[in-house]
Amino acid sequence: MFQPPASSPFSRDIDGAKPCGRNYAQESVAFDAALGAYWRMSEAGNSGPESLEKGKAGAYRVLARKYRPSNFSELVGQEPMVRTLTNAFATGRIAQAWMLTGVRGVGKTTTARILARALNYKTATVGQPSVDLAVPGEHCQAIMEGRHVDVIEMDAASHTGIDDIRDIIERVRYAPVSARYKVYIIDEVHMLSTQAFNGLLKTLEEPPPHVKFIFATTEIRKVPITVLSRCQRFDLRRIDAGALVAHLSAIAGKEGITVDDDALAMIARAAEGSARDSLSILDQAIAHGAGSVSAEAVRAMLGLADRARIVDLFEYVMKGDVAAALAEFRAQYDTGADPAAVLTDLAEFNHLVTRLRFVPTAMDDASLSQDERQRGADFASALSVRVLSRTWQMLLKGIPEVQSSNRPVSAAEMVLIRLAHAADLPTLDEALRSLESGGAANGAAPRPNGASVGSGPVNPGNGASAVAQARMPGGSGGAQTMRLVEATPAPAAFVAPPQPAPESQPVPLKSLADIIALADAQRDIAFKVLLKSCIRLLRIEPGRIDVGLTDDAPKMLLNDLTTKLRAWTGRSWLVSLSKEGGGQTLAEMESTKRENAFLDARSDPTVAAILARFPGAKIIDVRIPDTPDADTTEADVPVEPPSDDDEP
Repeated sequence: MFQPPASSPFSRDIDGAKPCGRNYAQESVAFDAALGAYWRMSEAGNSGPESLEKGKAGAYRVLARKYRPSNFSELVGQEPMVRTLTNAFATGRIAQAWMLTGVRGVGKTTTARILARALNYKTATVGQPSVDLAVPGEHCQAIMEGRHVDVIEMDAASHTGIDDIRDIIERVRYAPVSARYKVYIIDEVHMLSTQAFNGLLKTLEEPPPHVKFIFATTEIRKVPITVLSRCQRFDLRRIDAGALVAHLSAIAGKEGITVDDDALAMIARAAEGSARDSLSILDQAIAHGAGSVSAEAVRAMLGLADRARIVDLFEYVMKGDVAAALAEFRAQYDTGADPAAVLTDLAEFNHLVTRLRFVPTAMDDASLSQDERQRGADFASALSVRVLSRTWQMLLKGIPEVQSSNRPVSAAEMVLIRLAHAADLPTLDEALRSLESGGAANGAAPRPNGASVGSGPVNPGNGASAVAQARMPGGSGGAQTMRLVEATPAPAAFVAPPQPAPESQPVPLKSLADIIALADAQRDIAFKVLLKSCIRLLRIEPGRIDVGLTDDAPKMLLNDLTTKLRAWTGRSWLVSLSKEGGGQTLAEMESTKRENAFLDARSDPTVAAILARFPGAKIIDVRIPDTPDADTTEADVPVEPPSDDDEP
């Protein structure tokens, strides 16, 4: 085993003291040189790959690590980035910093290591950076294993401060130990603090020629624009489902595992474009199936619903068959399907049907089963976009209800009942069109598929309904007949001739309070307020009213009073404006009555004693139990006294 010499930077004094006058810059260079020599001796000596494999003979490597890409040709689904880097290396236009962004599991860290390998690629015949990495180079294995002394990987999630960036800034001045470039790979760079970002800006803009930076992040929006402007940005895309299926199939073949095509489609769909997630699910499925992977095993492991049964459930819902829909849902739930997952798959199939109406080539998706392709196309031709959009909106609202409910099964069943009930209802524009055209009287009723089914002459002998037929996709992929029932009028029965309505009796009005009570009975609150605050009544007789108005009364108040009295009482009234002016308005009388009540309360000996006993107390309300008209006094409403001058 390699033992560092006593004079090397690895050695320490016994007491751990550092001698004065030591040149720390030279020590850092010597430390890097000694560490590089140590790694080279380790690779050539007893710690080589063979001994490492012997030591790890009993350890299992998961598929995501075992089949991790080691060159650009093995990257899946990132052809635009590979093409750009290939051209840049071929022309010598190599940037100083790169920013790799994308969702989890698409290969950001792997791409960073491959890029570091390409920058430091060196063989007996190749002495410059290259993207052709078919033959392993001098530094390739150490770089891909993350243990090369000149390729420094840092996790920004655990090194977020300015001190970590200061350490990088101090070390970039020194040349690499053995490789061509000193490469800094900073993962999850968006986790750096603001001070750390600012401290990195100058070095990132003008780094030494032997230093390269590679950043990786899943939250590109959190990275300052000042950092982005100094990097070449590559957005790693989600991997297409077809590419994922092919990749998983190839790996299963190398492992000697038998995997169903439907199982691969389920895994690719569950991975959501992530290669690492798909390999992790495949690894779990292999362990679950004891060496073979079937669609049923993957479905049970992930708690998914059978896609063919989802299509059946969609058909029952669109036909409005509540009993069949609930029975199918219960059957899926009994086999282990999660209620929220069932509704989510139902929403995905609804989206597929809608998409097939406009993009027929969508059925070429490798993640779709043959049943989904054929029956989805049939539904797309039979259902209107309005119905599909309504179903989509109801599912989007129902899925969160199921996820947050304490009884998800019951919540999911209620969502299915709403969907099945709405399937027989016309859309809003169809209902309006039906009303404008006379509705059922014209013999047309809007149907769930967006068309209007005409009803021919009704046979009085059937006595119940007129039956129309529409073609809907059947459970076996063909078309079956769905019966659309349109209600028809029942046989005519004897109807008594209409009796003339009795002549309405005029409403007696004897005071302004009667008029205000009538306005309140008609729920005309705004007019009631105007009557109380603007009308000064002089006299009232049957059919005639003489009033005066306040200065702030609306100009059309008398006309409005005449019109409303005619409508409310059933007779004509003559409302005239008197020059006499009249007395107080009802609001003024109520105010005067309140003031008197407060004065009486203050003069009461008992109340006066209470006010004197409790400094700061005041009268806020006086209630008069024997008020003749509750609507005209507002005695139960707390009011402030008109003046607090005489209160203690």
